[in-house]
Amino acid sequence: MSRRLWLPAAVLAALPVVAVTGCASTSPPPPPESRAGRPDRGAKLIAQYGCGSCHTVPGVDRAGGLVGPPLTRFGARSYIAGELPNNADNLRRWITDPQAVEPGTAMPNLGVSAIDAQDIAAYLYTLD
Repeated sequence: MSRRLWLPAAVLAALPVVAVTGCASTSPPPPPESRAGRPDRGAKLIAQYGCGSCHTVPGVDRAGGLVGPPLTRFGARSYIAGELPNNADNLRRWITDPQAVEPGTAMPNLGVSAIDAQDIAAYLYTLD
């Protein structure tokens, strides 16, 4: 026979309320699609710069690297490298000079030009 415990409403009302939240509730919303840049060129540049030797990048040939994080659904992410809110300006900054953002990061400075970074960012924001 099971026994149930019934608490009066006054006792229940006095209990503390505990909110359970995940990291998504404190994260900024996903970035809007990048209006600048050419995503088609960005995919080619990702291959040209060799990003796929470290990252898995959907839609880019031979981009199945496992050293860095996969860039799958990049457009839906809240942060870049766990450091910067995910927006087009910050992504271009990260791509052109990751060491300035996070000194000592494993992400190398590949000498990506500003225009190439803009196009790479435009492609990555299509991955959502």
